[in-house]
Amino acid sequence: MSYSSPSLAARGRLLALPLLLGLAGRPGSAQTTPGPASAQTTPPALIGAHDPVLAQQNGTYYMFCTGRGIAVWSSKDRKTWKAEAPVFATPPAWAQQAVPGFKDHIWAPDISLHDGRYYLFYSVSAFGKNTSCIGLVTNKTLDPRSPDFRWEDQGKVIQSVPGRDNWNAIDPNLIRDETGTPWLTFGSFWGGIKLVQLRPDLRAPAQPEQWRTLASRPRDPKQPDAQPGEGAVEAPFIFRKNGWYYLFTSFDYCCRGPKSTYRIVVGRSKAVIGPYVDQAGVPLEQGGGTAVLGGDKNWYGLGHNSVYTFDGADYLVFHGYDAADQGRSKLRIEKLGWDTAGWPVVQP
Repeated sequence: MSYSSPSLAARGRLLALPLLLGLAGRPGSAQTTPGPASAQTTPPALIGAHDPVLAQQNGTYYMFCTGRGIAVWSSKDRKTWKAEAPVFATPPAWAQQAVPGFKDHIWAPDISLHDGRYYLFYSVSAFGKNTSCIGLVTNKTLDPRSPDFRWEDQGKVIQSVPGRDNWNAIDPNLIRDETGTPWLTFGSFWGGIKLVQLRPDLRAPAQPEQWRTLASRPRDPKQPDAQPGEGAVEAPFIFRKNGWYYLFTSFDYCCRGPKSTYRIVVGRSKAVIGPYVDQAGVPLEQGGGTAVLGGDKNWYGLGHNSVYTFDGADYLVFHGYDAADQGRSKLRIEKLGWDTAGWPVVQP
Protein backbone atom coordinates (compact mmCIF):
# COMPACT_ATOMS: atom_id res chain seq x y z
CA MET A 1 0.00 0.00 0.00
CA SER A 2 1.50 3.33 -1.03
CA TYR A 3 1.53 6.49 1.03
CA SER A 4 2.27 9.33 -1.37
CA SER A 5 -0.45 11.89 -0.74
CA PRO A 6 -1.47 12.39 -4.42
CA SER A 7 -2.52 8.74 -4.52
CA LEU A 8 -4.90 8.81 -1.57
CA ALA A 9 -8.00 9.82 -3.45
CA ALA A 10 -7.27 7.32 -6.19
CA ARG A 11 -6.67 4.57 -3.66
CA GLY A 12 -9.89 5.33 -1.89
CA ARG A 13 -11.84 5.01 -5.12
CA LEU A 14 -10.05 1.84 -6.16
CA LEU A 15 -10.35 -0.05 -2.92
CA ALA A 16 -14.00 0.89 -2.54
CA LEU A 17 -14.77 -1.14 -5.67
CA PRO A 18 -16.39 -4.53 -5.02
CA LEU A 19 -14.42 -7.63 -5.86
CA LEU A 20 -15.36 -8.83 -9.33
CA LEU A 21 -16.01 -12.51 -10.02
CA GLY A 22 -14.96 -13.95 -13.37
CA LEU A 23 -12.78 -11.90 -14.47
CA ALA A 24 -7.59 -5.87 20.98
CA GLY A 25 -5.23 -5.12 22.88
CA ARG A 26 -6.83 -8.37 24.03
CA PRO A 27 -7.36 -11.62 22.19
CA GLY A 28 -10.88 -12.14 20.97
CA SER A 29 -13.08 -13.89 18.46
CA ALA A 30 -13.12 -12.89 14.82
CA GLN A 31 -15.27 -14.27 11.99
CA THR A 32 -16.63 -17.73 12.95
CA THR A 33 -19.13 -18.26 10.12
CA PRO A 34 -18.41 -20.61 7.46
CA GLY A 35 14.23 -4.07 -18.06
CA PRO A 36 11.55 -5.62 -16.35
CA ALA A 37 10.10 -8.79 -17.75
CA SER A 38 7.05 -8.50 -19.97
CA ALA A 39 3.68 -8.39 -18.22
CA GLN A 40 1.68 -9.54 -21.25
CA THR A 41 1.08 -13.17 -20.31
CA THR A 42 -2.54 -14.17 -19.77
CA PRO A 43 -3.43 -14.28 -16.07
CA PRO A 44 -5.10 -17.40 -14.69
CA ALA A 45 -8.04 -15.52 -13.18
CA LEU A 46 -9.07 -11.90 -13.57
CA ILE A 47 -10.74 -11.39 -10.23
CA GLY A 48 -10.44 -8.14 -8.36
CA ALA A 49 -7.71 -8.40 -5.75
CA HIS A 50 -5.18 -6.25 -3.92
CA ASP A 51 -2.13 -7.51 -2.00
CA PRO A 52 -2.95 -11.24 -2.49
CA VAL A 53 -1.40 -14.08 -0.49
CA LEU A 54 -2.13 -17.81 -0.79
CA ALA A 55 -2.18 -20.97 1.30
CA GLN A 56 -3.08 -24.51 0.30
CA GLN A 57 -4.92 -26.95 2.55
CA ASN A 58 -6.31 -30.36 1.57
CA GLY A 59 -6.36 -29.59 -2.13
CA THR A 60 -7.97 -26.16 -1.82
CA TYR A 61 -6.21 -22.82 -2.28
CA TYR A 62 -7.23 -19.95 -0.02
CA MET A 63 -6.45 -16.37 -0.97
CA PHE A 64 -6.44 -13.47 1.49
CA CYS A 65 -6.45 -9.87 0.24
CA THR A 66 -6.78 -6.28 1.33
CA GLY A 67 -10.44 -5.55 1.97
CA ARG A 68 -13.12 -4.97 4.57
CA GLY A 69 -12.55 -7.52 7.31
CA ILE A 70 -9.83 -9.15 5.11
CA ALA A 71 -11.22 -10.52 1.86
CA VAL A 72 -11.09 -14.31 1.42
CA TRP A 73 -11.40 -16.47 -1.71
CA SER A 74 -11.10 -20.22 -2.32
CA SER A 75 -10.20 -22.25 -5.41
CA LYS A 76 -9.39 -25.82 -6.43
CA ASP A 77 -7.24 -24.83 -9.40
CA ARG A 78 -6.10 -21.19 -8.88
CA LYS A 79 -8.31 -20.27 -11.86
CA THR A 80 -11.92 -20.35 -10.68
CA TRP A 81 -12.38 -18.53 -7.39
CA LYS A 82 -15.24 -18.45 -4.89
CA ALA A 83 -15.75 -15.57 -2.47
CA GLU A 84 -15.80 -16.66 1.18
CA ALA A 85 -16.85 -14.75 4.29
CA PRO A 86 -14.27 -12.19 5.47
CA VAL A 87 -12.02 -13.02 8.40
CA PHE A 88 -13.53 -10.31 10.61
CA ALA A 89 -17.30 -9.87 10.82
CA THR A 90 -16.74 -6.72 12.90
CA PRO A 91 -13.63 -4.53 13.27
CA PRO A 92 -11.15 -5.58 15.97
CA ALA A 93 -11.80 -3.34 18.98
CA TRP A 94 -8.11 -2.88 19.73
CA ALA A 95 -7.45 -1.64 16.18
CA GLN A 96 -10.10 1.05 16.41
CA GLN A 97 -8.46 2.29 19.60
CA ALA A 98 -4.89 2.15 18.29
CA VAL A 99 -5.63 3.75 14.91
CA PRO A 100 -8.25 6.52 15.17
CA GLY A 101 -10.53 6.53 12.16
CA PHE A 102 -9.94 2.86 11.31
CA LYS A 103 -13.04 1.51 9.54
CA ASP A 104 -12.20 -2.20 9.13
CA HIS A 105 -10.54 -1.82 5.73
CA ILE A 106 -7.64 -4.14 6.53
CA TRP A 107 -4.52 -4.11 4.37
CA ALA A 108 -1.90 -6.55 3.15
CA PRO A 109 -2.40 -9.83 5.04
CA ASP A 110 0.21 -12.60 5.27
CA ILE A 111 -0.71 -16.27 5.85
CA SER A 112 1.47 -19.12 7.10
CA LEU A 113 1.19 -22.50 8.82
CA HIS A 114 2.99 -22.84 12.16
CA ASP A 115 2.83 -25.81 14.55
CA GLY A 116 -0.41 -27.05 13.01
CA ARG A 117 -2.17 -23.71 13.16
CA TYR A 118 -2.65 -20.94 10.58
CA TYR A 119 -1.28 -17.51 11.44
CA LEU A 120 -2.64 -14.53 9.52
CA PHE A 121 -0.82 -11.22 10.05
CA TYR A 122 -2.62 -8.08 8.89
CA SER A 123 -2.20 -4.30 8.71
CA VAL A 124 -4.30 -1.47 10.10
CA SER A 125 -3.30 2.11 9.36
CA ALA A 126 -4.28 5.72 8.78
CA PHE A 127 -3.84 7.13 5.28
CA GLY A 128 -0.67 9.14 4.81
CA LYS A 129 0.57 8.50 8.36
CA ASN A 130 2.62 5.85 10.08
CA THR A 131 -0.08 5.53 12.72
CA SER A 132 -0.06 1.83 11.99
CA CYS A 133 -0.19 -1.61 13.58
CA ILE A 134 0.35 -5.18 12.54
CA GLY A 135 -2.10 -7.60 14.13
CA LEU A 136 -2.41 -11.38 14.23
CA VAL A 137 -5.40 -13.70 13.93
CA THR A 138 -5.21 -17.52 14.05
CA ASN A 139 -7.26 -20.54 13.04
CA LYS A 140 -6.94 -24.33 13.22
CA THR A 141 -8.18 -24.65 9.65
CA LEU A 142 -8.88 -22.55 6.58
CA ASP A 143 -11.93 -24.60 5.60
CA PRO A 144 -15.06 -22.63 6.61
CA ARG A 145 -17.08 -25.87 6.53
CA SER A 146 -14.95 -27.54 9.21
CA PRO A 147 -16.31 -27.71 12.79
CA ASP A 148 -12.87 -26.48 13.92
CA PHE A 149 -13.09 -23.30 11.82
CA ARG A 150 -12.85 -20.25 14.05
CA TRP A 151 -10.70 -17.14 13.62
CA GLU A 152 -9.29 -15.95 16.96
CA ASP A 153 -7.73 -12.50 17.07
CA GLN A 154 -4.48 -12.30 19.03
CA GLY A 155 -4.31 -8.52 18.98
CA LYS A 156 -1.42 -6.20 18.19
CA VAL A 157 2.05 -7.54 17.40
CA ILE A 158 3.91 -4.32 16.57
CA GLN A 159 2.98 -0.64 16.27
CA SER A 160 4.57 2.42 14.67
CA VAL A 161 3.98 5.82 16.20
CA PRO A 162 4.45 9.18 14.42
CA GLY A 163 7.28 11.18 15.94
CA ARG A 164 8.74 8.09 17.59
CA ASP A 165 9.35 5.73 14.67
CA ASN A 166 10.75 6.47 11.23
CA TRP A 167 9.19 3.30 9.85
CA ASN A 168 5.68 2.10 9.09
CA ALA A 169 4.13 -1.04 10.62
CA ILE A 170 2.25 -2.39 7.58
CA ASP A 171 2.82 -5.03 4.86
CA PRO A 172 3.97 -7.89 7.14
CA ASN A 173 5.63 -11.11 6.00
CA LEU A 174 6.70 -13.97 8.26
CA ILE A 175 9.88 -15.87 7.41
CA ARG A 176 11.65 -18.65 9.32
CA ASP A 177 15.41 -18.93 9.01
CA GLU A 178 17.36 -22.17 8.65
CA THR A 179 17.19 -22.74 12.44
CA GLY A 180 13.42 -22.24 12.56
CA THR A 181 13.66 -18.81 14.22
CA PRO A 182 10.71 -16.61 13.21
CA TRP A 183 11.27 -13.14 11.76
CA LEU A 184 8.78 -10.52 10.62
CA THR A 185 9.66 -8.20 7.76
CA PHE A 186 7.45 -5.21 6.98
CA GLY A 187 7.46 -1.58 5.92
CA SER A 188 6.30 1.09 3.52
CA PHE A 189 7.99 4.41 2.65
CA TRP A 190 9.63 6.29 5.58
CA GLY A 191 12.83 4.42 6.52
CA GLY A 192 12.05 1.46 4.27
CA ILE A 193 11.80 -2.27 4.87
CA LYS A 194 12.46 -3.50 8.42
CA LEU A 195 13.05 -6.88 10.05
CA VAL A 196 12.48 -7.94 13.65
CA GLN A 197 12.78 -11.31 15.35
CA LEU A 198 9.55 -12.61 16.91
CA ARG A 199 8.93 -14.65 20.03
CA PRO A 200 8.31 -18.36 19.41
CA ASP A 201 4.54 -17.79 19.79
CA LEU A 202 4.73 -15.09 17.05
CA ARG A 203 2.68 -12.64 19.12
CA ALA A 204 5.34 -10.02 19.90
CA PRO A 205 8.96 -9.13 19.12
CA ALA A 206 11.67 -11.17 20.82
CA GLN A 207 13.54 -9.39 23.61
CA PRO A 208 15.66 -7.38 23.50
CA GLU A 209 14.08 -5.85 20.41
CA GLN A 210 16.41 -5.22 17.49
CA TRP A 211 15.08 -3.50 14.36
CA ARG A 212 17.08 -4.03 11.17
CA THR A 213 16.80 -2.21 7.84
CA LEU A 214 16.76 -4.54 4.82
CA ALA A 215 15.88 -2.13 2.02
CA SER A 216 15.36 1.60 1.57
CA ARG A 217 15.31 4.27 -1.10
CA PRO A 218 16.61 7.85 -0.97
CA ARG A 219 14.67 10.17 1.30
CA ASP A 220 15.16 13.91 1.63
CA PRO A 221 16.84 14.42 5.04
CA LYS A 222 14.87 17.64 5.40
CA GLN A 223 11.58 15.74 5.12
CA PRO A 224 9.66 15.88 8.41
CA ASP A 225 9.52 12.49 10.14
CA ALA A 226 5.72 12.67 10.16
CA GLN A 227 5.63 12.53 6.35
CA PRO A 228 6.19 9.36 4.29
CA GLY A 229 8.61 11.03 1.88
CA GLU A 230 9.35 9.86 -1.65
CA GLY A 231 11.31 6.71 -0.80
CA ALA A 232 8.73 4.47 -2.49
CA VAL A 233 9.54 0.94 -1.31
CA GLU A 234 7.13 -1.44 0.42
CA ALA A 235 5.50 -4.90 0.44
CA PRO A 236 8.47 -7.13 1.39
CA PHE A 237 8.33 -10.89 0.91
CA ILE A 238 11.25 -13.22 1.71
CA PHE A 239 11.51 -16.59 -0.07
CA ARG A 240 14.13 -19.25 0.72
CA LYS A 241 15.60 -21.27 -2.14
CA ASN A 242 18.86 -23.15 -2.71
CA GLY A 243 20.64 -21.59 0.26
CA TRP A 244 19.57 -18.03 -0.54
CA TYR A 245 17.04 -15.68 1.01
CA TYR A 246 15.36 -13.66 -1.74
CA LEU A 247 13.83 -10.34 -0.68
CA PHE A 248 11.13 -9.17 -3.08
CA THR A 249 9.83 -5.62 -2.68
CA SER A 250 7.67 -3.21 -4.65
CA PHE A 251 9.02 0.13 -5.89
CA ASP A 252 7.07 3.25 -6.83
CA TYR A 253 3.31 3.79 -6.57
CA CYS A 254 0.28 1.58 -6.29
CA CYS A 255 -3.39 2.46 -6.17
CA ARG A 256 -3.48 5.14 -8.88
CA GLY A 257 -5.39 3.20 -11.52
CA PRO A 258 -4.00 4.13 -14.97
CA LYS A 259 -1.28 6.20 -13.28
CA SER A 260 0.02 3.32 -11.14
CA THR A 261 3.76 2.72 -11.50
CA TYR A 262 4.23 -0.28 -9.20
CA ARG A 263 7.07 -2.67 -10.10
CA ILE A 264 8.68 -5.68 -8.44
CA VAL A 265 12.38 -5.88 -7.60
CA VAL A 266 14.52 -8.42 -5.76
CA GLY A 267 17.77 -8.84 -3.88
CA ARG A 268 19.28 -11.81 -2.10
CA SER A 269 21.40 -12.74 0.90
CA LYS A 270 22.89 -15.83 2.51
CA ALA A 271 21.49 -14.67 5.87
CA VAL A 272 17.92 -13.69 6.69
CA ILE A 273 19.20 -10.51 8.37
CA GLY A 274 21.02 -9.45 5.21
CA PRO A 275 22.70 -7.63 3.69
CA TYR A 276 20.57 -8.12 0.58
CA VAL A 277 22.18 -7.13 -2.71
CA ASP A 278 20.90 -7.00 -6.27
CA GLN A 279 22.40 -8.67 -9.33
CA ALA A 280 24.84 -5.78 -9.76
CA GLY A 281 25.98 -6.05 -6.15
CA VAL A 282 24.17 -2.90 -4.96
CA PRO A 283 22.72 -3.29 -1.45
CA LEU A 284 18.94 -2.95 -1.27
CA GLU A 285 19.52 -0.85 1.84
CA GLN A 286 21.15 1.69 -0.50
CA GLY A 287 18.36 1.69 -3.07
CA GLY A 288 19.38 -1.38 -5.08
CA GLY A 289 17.01 -3.89 -6.61
CA THR A 290 17.04 -6.16 -9.67
CA ALA A 291 13.92 -5.82 -11.84
CA VAL A 292 11.56 -8.79 -11.79
CA LEU A 293 8.37 -7.45 -13.35
CA GLY A 294 7.00 -4.06 -14.37
CA GLY A 295 4.01 -2.58 -16.13
CA ASP A 296 3.41 -2.20 -19.86
CA LYS A 297 0.58 -1.23 -22.21
CA ASN A 298 -1.61 -4.06 -20.85
CA TRP A 299 -0.87 -3.60 -17.16
CA TYR A 300 -0.15 -0.14 -15.79
CA GLY A 301 1.67 -1.36 -12.71
CA LEU A 302 2.40 -4.68 -11.00
CA GLY A 303 3.36 -5.30 -7.41
CA HIS A 304 2.85 -6.41 -3.83
CA ASN A 305 3.91 -9.95 -4.57
CA SER A 306 4.25 -13.19 -2.65
CA VAL A 307 6.06 -16.38 -3.74
CA TYR A 308 5.07 -20.03 -3.19
CA THR A 309 5.99 -23.54 -4.22
CA PHE A 310 3.00 -25.64 -5.29
CA ASP A 311 3.43 -29.19 -6.62
CA GLY A 312 7.14 -28.67 -7.19
CA ALA A 313 6.83 -25.39 -9.13
CA ASP A 314 7.39 -21.83 -7.92
CA TYR A 315 4.80 -19.12 -8.49
CA LEU A 316 4.77 -15.33 -8.23
CA VAL A 317 1.43 -14.05 -6.88
CA PHE A 318 0.70 -10.32 -7.14
CA HIS A 319 -1.81 -7.74 -8.32
CA GLY A 320 -1.79 -5.64 -11.46
CA TYR A 321 -3.69 -2.61 -12.71
CA ASP A 322 -5.60 -3.75 -15.78
CA ALA A 323 -5.37 -1.37 -18.74
CA ALA A 324 -8.39 -3.08 -20.31
CA ASP A 325 -10.54 -2.30 -17.25
CA GLN A 326 -9.81 1.32 -16.32
CA GLY A 327 -6.80 0.37 -14.23
CA ARG A 328 -8.71 -1.76 -11.74
CA SER A 329 -6.61 -4.06 -9.59
CA LYS A 330 -6.65 -7.75 -10.57
CA LEU A 331 -5.11 -10.99 -9.34
CA ARG A 332 -2.06 -12.22 -11.25
CA ILE A 333 -0.33 -15.58 -10.82
CA GLU A 334 2.73 -16.37 -12.93
CA LYS A 335 5.15 -19.29 -12.92
CA LEU A 336 8.57 -18.33 -11.59
CA GLY A 337 11.79 -19.77 -13.00
CA TRP A 338 15.43 -19.21 -12.08
CA ASP A 339 18.34 -18.34 -14.36
CA THR A 340 21.73 -20.04 -14.27
CA ALA A 341 22.97 -17.54 -11.69
CA GLY A 342 20.01 -18.23 -9.41
CA TRP A 343 17.97 -15.08 -10.06
CA PRO A 344 14.17 -15.24 -10.46
CA VAL A 345 12.67 -14.96 -13.94
CA VAL A 346 8.95 -14.74 -14.69
CA GLN A 347 8.12 -17.42 -17.25
CA PRO A 348 5.74 -16.43 -20.08
